[in-house]
Amino acid sequence: MKTKIIIGLIVLGLIAFFSSAYVVDETEQVVITQFGKAIGKPKTEPGLYFKLPIVQHANYFPKNLLEWDGDPGQIPTLDKTYIWVDTFARWKIVDPLKFFQTVNNVVGAQARLDDILDAAVRNLITSYPLIETVRKSSRKLDTLESGFGTSEKYEILTNVQLGRAKIMEEIKKQAEPKVEAFGISLVDVKIKRVNYVEQVRKSVYARMIAERKQMAEKFRSEGEGEARKIEGEKEKDLKKITSEAYMKAQEIKGKADAEATHIYAEAFGKDPEFYSFVKTLDVYKNIMDKDSTLVLSTDSDFLMYLKEYKPSKPEKTR
Repeated sequence: MKTKIIIGLIVLGLIAFFSSAYVVDETEQVVITQFGKAIGKPKTEPGLYFKLPIVQHANYFPKNLLEWDGDPGQIPTLDKTYIWVDTFARWKIVDPLKFFQTVNNVVGAQARLDDILDAAVRNLITSYPLIETVRKSSRKLDTLESGFGTSEKYEILTNVQLGRAKIMEEIKKQAEPKVEAFGISLVDVKIKRVNYVEQVRKSVYARMIAERKQMAEKFRSEGEGEARKIEGEKEKDLKKITSEAYMKAQEIKGKADAEATHIYAEAFGKDPEFYSFVKTLDVYKNIMDKDSTLVLSTDSDFLMYLKEYKPSKPEKTR
């Protein structure tokens, strides 16, 4: 009987020990509550701690950075341009006791951040023109439109007074005092995405398409003009080459004719009678064959050598 009592006491002791002990790691912090009311100081350092079993309860809260992702919404800017804004933030719990007493848990904190940060984002964006939310500084835009008569318009748009980064800083400054009341530190707030609303987006896309078509037509007309210029230069060069080649050929031909005439003249001067005889034989050969019929007077000079031809008499045999 005593053994059973001792075993029971040991079991109860172990149960009491394990139910009273709790561990806090480096990414957590704990607030101890008794009957739903916080007692003592929060445990923010990692290690093994003890509490009263059953009566006391350990409430764990994250110590690392947490994410807040805002719901995208439609917001009008100061110049009455409706844009679609999507923001996000990073925050952490710096006072777990105050955090537990005000919002109780992370889900409640997210709901409070929705109210505070969405209001701050809307307040700051509606206080400035669209270009302030879109651009960071007045750095000159590197755009293709600079050569199409639109540079003046873009110079006006690039006149940034505050800039997107400063607006984000102002949103953070405006929201920080409100979230500190919940034991929260706001680390950073950023705009994830900015876009036109659907109705404005369609008109902007249509205008962009029209501008790009105008640019394409200008490039195309300039290209066609350059092509005509190149073709004209080609025709000019071709005619120049052809005329120079013809002139060179005529010079060579003239020199060859002169040389041939000189040779003919020298040959004619050495034996004019023989030269005339040879040329006449060539003419006979070219125009007289078995199928040719030639009717001439007997006193024609054309038959001069034929008329004077006398066949030799055969020698008499002894």
